[in-house]
Amino acid sequence: MRAILVVLHRWFGLFIAGFLIIAGLTGALISWDHELDEWLNPHLFESQSQGEPLPMLELVRRVEEADPRVRASFFSLGAEPGHNAEIWVDARENPETGQRYDLDYDHAFVDPVTGEIVGKRLWGKISLHPEHLMSFLYKLHFTLHLPEWNGINRWGIWLMGAAAMVWLFDTFIAMALTLPRKRRTHKAGGKSWLQRWKPAWMIRRGAGAYKLNFDLHTAVGLWVFGLLLILAFTSFSLNLYREVFYPVMSMVSETTPGPFETRTPTALHDPVEPRVSWPALFDKARTEADNRNWQEPIGDTFYSDNFAVFGVRFYYPGEDHDSGGMKVKSLYYDGENGNLIGDEVPWQGTAADVFNQLQFPLHSGRIAGMPGRIIVSIMGIAVAMLSITGVVIWWKKRKARVAIKKRKRINTSAATSAT
Repeated sequence: MRAILVVLHRWFGLFIAGFLIIAGLTGALISWDHELDEWLNPHLFESQSQGEPLPMLELVRRVEEADPRVRASFFSLGAEPGHNAEIWVDARENPETGQRYDLDYDHAFVDPVTGEIVGKRLWGKISLHPEHLMSFLYKLHFTLHLPEWNGINRWGIWLMGAAAMVWLFDTFIAMALTLPRKRRTHKAGGKSWLQRWKPAWMIRRGAGAYKLNFDLHTAVGLWVFGLLLILAFTSFSLNLYREVFYPVMSMVSETTPGPFETRTPTALHDPVEPRVSWPALFDKARTEADNRNWQEPIGDTFYSDNFAVFGVRFYYPGEDHDSGGMKVKSLYYDGENGNLIGDEVPWQGTAADVFNQLQFPLHSGRIAGMPGRIIVSIMGIAVAMLSITGVVIWWKKRKARVAIKKRKRINTSAATSAT
């Protein structure tokens, strides 16, 4: 059985090594994406104007009027003091081609006082320019930047999800391989099973480069085993949420499906134009929230044009990032008739509902606030290190196996010649 596990660990590890090195190193950085982005791009985020800010819907109107090809898709209801307003946009459908307009941006920065558009950028653009660096790394983390093909833009997401599934299985295999082999007591020198397992948790000093590499791969993997399981599982659940995770959860436990689980999205280039205005949406949402005794203000809103779903989210300033969403209440409305079609309240619903809600907060570490984000950053480096040390171990053993086979061929040839 152990021999089978060794082979599986070898090939599973080689398959996922490249994916995990990329995911680990990018994950260590994007735990701080907002802070790093603002530090790199003060000209986009920091407002230089003084005075009374314009209403957010006025800023949205100006963005849409400046470029009729776009429709606002996401924005906060109030710009952070001293910061520009951020308005995300989707491309409308071009009636001449039947496809969305080809835009070079999806994110506009607007001075809240003057209403001037001070900057634009395309989220996830393949570029190392400071304006695009953090979103490039973020998108690389879970999509590898694989392009759209045949009208589908989720190939990278699916591939990273598949790698995460293999990673999850391989994590258990790796743990099993560290367990001491069953031996008779006299052969083990009278040591108990736990005593024989203890060396696997330790890093030997002064034992040489290869043994240090091996110990780092084994011992670090053991010490962070629980965190590795969390990261592997949540990587799989987030990337393959609609395709695998939610359907399986629904089969094994009671879930409360929302509009994104019950609706089938339209094709990428077949957006559904909303028939409800933002003011009407906010009136409906505020009335519904008051009826539920929600005290939080409307924090932000979005429209998903492939699902025809509006979302209105309620939270106090800062709670959306700090908690990973676990302090954010949401109402969902039909984009064509404005009917209430769902809601989501953190920590409420069935056990499966709460488990679903926890996937991103756990993956990002934001469930534990600042300490959690620090741990996730460290884990990103650890994941990359475990992958690199694993490849080194495989390469060293492969060289040894090749050398042994070569010597055997030489000895066989020499023996044949002698006869």
